[in-house]
Amino acid sequence: MASEQDWLRARLEELERIDRPSASEGEREAAEWLVDRFAELGAEARIEAEPAHGTYWWPLGIGAGLGALGAVAALRGRRRLGAVLGALGAAGIADDFPPARRRLRRPLPQRTTYNVVCELGDPAAERTVVLIAHHDAAHSGLVFHPGIPPLADRLGLIERADTSPPLMAPVVGGPLLAALGALSGRRPLAKLGLLLSAGSAAAMVDIGLRKAVPGANDNGTSVVALLALARRLREEPPVGIRVILLSTGSEESFSEGMKAFGERHFPALPRESTFFLCLESIGSPHLLVLRGEGFLKMHEYPPRALALIDGLAAELDIWLYPNLRLHNGTDGLEPLAAGYETAVLAGCTDLKQPANYHWPNDLAANVDFGTVADGVRLAEATIRRLGERWL
Repeated sequence: MASEQDWLRARLEELERIDRPSASEGEREAAEWLVDRFAELGAEARIEAEPAHGTYWWPLGIGAGLGALGAVAALRGRRRLGAVLGALGAAGIADDFPPARRRLRRPLPQRTTYNVVCELGDPAAERTVVLIAHHDAAHSGLVFHPGIPPLADRLGLIERADTSPPLMAPVVGGPLLAALGALSGRRPLAKLGLLLSAGSAAAMVDIGLRKAVPGANDNGTSVVALLALARRLREEPPVGIRVILLSTGSEESFSEGMKAFGERHFPALPRESTFFLCLESIGSPHLLVLRGEGFLKMHEYPPRALALIDGLAAELDIWLYPNLRLHNGTDGLEPLAAGYETAVLAGCTDLKQPANYHWPNDLAANVDFGTVADGVRLAEATIRRLGERWL
């Protein structure tokens, strides 16, 4: 009989073969594949189709382009126009980062994203736990080159940090500097704004032109973890709790699937009795529980949720990489901003980065399935503990 790790590997190898960028036919195929895998385990799942734009490089690229135009206007003496264009670019970019409203992308072409929802446990239970994964895969890009973290480590930038670099700061900073340069009349600020804005726009073009990666660790590992949890919960149903296994689409286009799930379901999920646990890139060498995350503003995760996961990990003798925060975003940001008790179980390398992040080598062959299995154990323990007693 195959071990659970072999079982996980076989399913992940199936999923990684599906080319599944956000809000695409491949994402729909991955959603249908997941529904079929749930059905094989005796668990009924459904697909919820939602509108989505499906990229982040278009809205960010447009915002950066406005910043570049603003800087050029400022350098040509049209300071008022430069200030307006730079401010519009900066505001549009900042508003596109989860959990904000994302108004810049609304006029852009819309497609369809596909969330998969599987409900288990006691449907009449007052308490609910929602496990989140995502089945779309990211585009690559030079900014994700695997040589960058080792270089940063040699420069001493990683050892001293417990927060990932604010990669999006230059993207919003370019248009902001263009606006400030225009308002103040300081040409060096406008020139720096032009440089950052043009560089950001070029990076977005590069990402948009590349293909989606196989997405084994990010985030196929969490998708197959949901399947493993479904199998365990079918064999030994949890008591006193309703369980929603959610795999979102379009996470890689700034959590559009998760935002749509919230708009549809949050009104029926009471804040005082619903717990969200987001699983993200759990096939890296080390598990961790994010202490906070956010693209610009750091959103701290609630102490009670962190204490629950930390305590269960200690009981299970699962070591968690300590005290890391992320200047980026997972699907956990949406329920966190909505006021729910939320935690994010993620993974990292010795360099405090997700393994093979947004790069073509994000393959099942490079996944640590021991870490995935530990993530499944910890997630199951969370479900069962919350069924026994609430926070």
